[in-house]
Amino acid sequence: MLKLEAIILYCLKQINRERTIYSIYHLLNGKKSSQTIQDAHLFSLKNYFGIYEPLTRESFDEIIHSMFEEKWIDHCGEQQYLLTELGKSKLENNPLPTYINGWNYHPFTSLFWERLSLFIQVTSNLVFGETSYLPIQKNKDVHLWLKSALKEIKVPRNEIGSIVNSELIECFNETKEIDPSILVFRLTGFQQIGLTPIQIVKKLNLNIHDYHIGFIHTLHYLINMIMQNPNRFSLLTILIQDFHQQDELTHSSRKTWKLLMQGYSPDMIAKFRHLKLSTIEDHLVEFALHVDHFSIDPYVDKELQVKIAGISRSTGTKQLKLIKDKLTAATYFQIRLVLAKNGDR
Repeated sequence: MLKLEAIILYCLKQINRERTIYSIYHLLNGKKSSQTIQDAHLFSLKNYFGIYEPLTRESFDEIIHSMFEEKWIDHCGEQQYLLTELGKSKLENNPLPTYINGWNYHPFTSLFWERLSLFIQVTSNLVFGETSYLPIQKNKDVHLWLKSALKEIKVPRNEIGSIVNSELIECFNETKEIDPSILVFRLTGFQQIGLTPIQIVKKLNLNIHDYHIGFIHTLHYLINMIMQNPNRFSLLTILIQDFHQQDELTHSSRKTWKLLMQGYSPDMIAKFRHLKLSTIEDHLVEFALHVDHFSIDPYVDKELQVKIAGISRSTGTKQLKLIKDKLTAATYFQIRLVLAKNGDR
């Protein structure tokens, strides 16, 4: 069973037919929509946010169709599926990748790989005194970063490579869950060209989807290990020392936040920014999700908040329409705010 299939089964289990399968597709792609961001929180799926940006809709549909044919999932509505007993058994017997952390790490996963691969290439060639080679990465910002990083390192240049190698080995020795070859075979060094993902898939007899998940899993594992142990991995730490947890608000919602703090109402902000009111309401839902001190009281009175939360708990649903049908006094916006404020709880 593929790791990606296990992740999709888990997502289906979590959303429990309250969203279509394409909510999972958008989650894996890391779609920056208000709905996808809210779903990641509501259904405790943040770890998988943005972990497979290159996944096409066609490939996703093929996987869903295959799982249906295998009788792991069954239809329960338009573009909706539930796990069968066989599907539940498959999920229980196929552990999910432990170290994947899409919500926290996806903003800089690609940059980490670009830095690591160029760092390994350059330090490997330094060991052998080789200066004539083509850089494996073309990103000029990564080149500038490396020049600056090499100036910071107080170790003789011809010794950097062996130290980095030792730190990586120590990292990988900490777990049995990671197969280092998924990453190591891609590394380019002195008189050694890294393999492409397709070549590695053939070499290791993997499915391309499993390879991608395994590669992201390995990068996230390394990022986590380095972050947790900066003193143990002093050279690898240089790769991530300027990585800071990004503001979880989108660029547009931050503009709305500034105006809200200046006393503007949602209607006024919509007119001022030439946006639909519904867009500003999306921003307010973002605030409810991400800003601890943001109060939803001005938009939903306390009594209504209690009723919405109570219906959601008693019916076990986060579907807006089902809650609204039971509580016509609440607007969809108010229901979204309450669900967002409750977050993963």
